[in-house]
Amino acid sequence: MKEENGSKVNCFQCVHFVITWDPKYPRACKLFGFKSARVPSVSVHEDSGFACLGFAKKAAKKANGK
Repeated sequence: MKEENGSKVNCFQCVHFVITWDPKYPRACKLFGFKSARVPSVSVHEDSGFACLGFAKKAAKKANGK
């Protein structure tokens, strides 16, 4: 379950990843439109056999300096 550059897919760093209010399915992927009890990239890898191709890294947060 690795990206082309060899790094592991981390849903927590993806713009499509969201946390839901559903206790049975607390994680979701907005791009693929599903909720899961597991991290979505694990479900994508198990179902397709490929690492998540929809991964898009979140923009870095700016420091709160004035």
